[in-house]
Amino acid sequence: MSTIAPWQLRAAFARRLSTMYGREVPAYQTLVQVSEEVNRDVVSREGDRAQRLGTIDRITAERHGAIRVGTPAELAQVARIFGALGMRPVGFYDLREAAKSAVPVISTAFRPVDADELARNPFRVFTSMLTPADPRFFSPGLRTRLETFLAARELFGPELLALADRAEEEHGLPADDAERFLELAVRAFELSPEPVDRAWYAELEAVSAVAADIGGVRSTHINHLTPRVLDIDELYRRMTGRGIEMIDAIQGPPRWRGPDVLLRQTSFRALAEPRALREPDGTITTGALRVRFGEVEARGVALTPKGRSRYDTLLTEIDQRSAGSPGRSRADVAVEVWEQGLPDTEAGLREQDLAYFTYTAAPGRPGGVPPESLSELVEQGWVTATPIVYEDFLPRSAAGIFQSNLAGEGSRDTRATGVDYDQDWLAGAIGRDIHNPFHLYAREQTASIEAAAATLHLTTLKDIP
Repeated sequence: MSTIAPWQLRAAFARRLSTMYGREVPAYQTLVQVSEEVNRDVVSREGDRAQRLGTIDRITAERHGAIRVGTPAELAQVARIFGALGMRPVGFYDLREAAKSAVPVISTAFRPVDADELARNPFRVFTSMLTPADPRFFSPGLRTRLETFLAARELFGPELLALADRAEEEHGLPADDAERFLELAVRAFELSPEPVDRAWYAELEAVSAVAADIGGVRSTHINHLTPRVLDIDELYRRMTGRGIEMIDAIQGPPRWRGPDVLLRQTSFRALAEPRALREPDGTITTGALRVRFGEVEARGVALTPKGRSRYDTLLTEIDQRSAGSPGRSRADVAVEVWEQGLPDTEAGLREQDLAYFTYTAAPGRPGGVPPESLSELVEQGWVTATPIVYEDFLPRSAAGIFQSNLAGEGSRDTRATGVDYDQDWLAGAIGRDIHNPFHLYAREQTASIEAAAATLHLTTLKDIP
């Protein structure tokens, strides 16, 4: 019997999740439709240049999802499910510090870590975990009740987890078992019809709408599913033109004349969805909760640690200039800061070691003896440099999306000291290594340089990043 490989499971899961989410949130279908329209128009207008950071087939299929869980044990189970799909935890994000509103979660993202696996299917899931131990958000009494509630629920059944473990261990599943695994996995992220305890949900919502969405229900669900678009500004205009309410701004770097870097994101606002509610007297009524929204993203080139430091400095400069110039739009200030602070060409990013690239020996390269400098190899046409797409997330942008879709800011006790969490803590809690995104990009870049040097029969290269 043929084995369904992890990448095939991943692709099938992403497709089925998209179908399910489109059924539950019809506005998502509009978002996907408009994204595909914009992408076709951009490719028609710009040709191959539009596909510099991925083919149109990959971009059309590309999705990232977002889910929220309550405990390290639940996050460890999520890691097992995504492990079956060839997805590993990458990066650590502390949204508690990135948001002005109360967003008491820490996060990681599950995704493929090898370039060939990303090319096959780049599905990612941004996964957030609640932090009940943080006294800035939860009183001792509320923390105890919340942790008791979370410990009593079961998000993922034993059959699903057993199939996930088997798929990861055996690098795939037979067709019948694969079908059962996909059925159970998609079902685990559907919106549950089980009534929500209105009073308990409201108590948590007073602290944070995100906390209520995680700890106020006995299940989890896909919070948003994100297509990738080649022109996010045009998508924003078209969605608004269709009467769909978008959040106030596009998160991340500004639109400018230079290369796109990192990640830009926006979304339509969270929708009021009918939900069954259990009243204090035990009766069941129908209400509405706003928890799910439609996000879309545009991805740029991955920045090196030096480039990322520059990016963070520019964000601070934008904040300061905007505060000092209340009459100017933040978007105009951002473009000004970007043009002053970043090279406006890929060559400039590469020469200043601000971004990651792959290097391949050019098929039409010159004759003779190649130079031994990487920069000269590129400049003289021996080697082609291609930017590496950013596959990860930005804490401030993620927090901005969360914050823009909250009905209120919640509550935070600024006098209390927060609990320290970091990547090592989270890795220990879920029992898996969490990959450093910079290391993954550097590994891909280094491997490409070594392959290009071998093709050109060069034993040494100068000025290697």
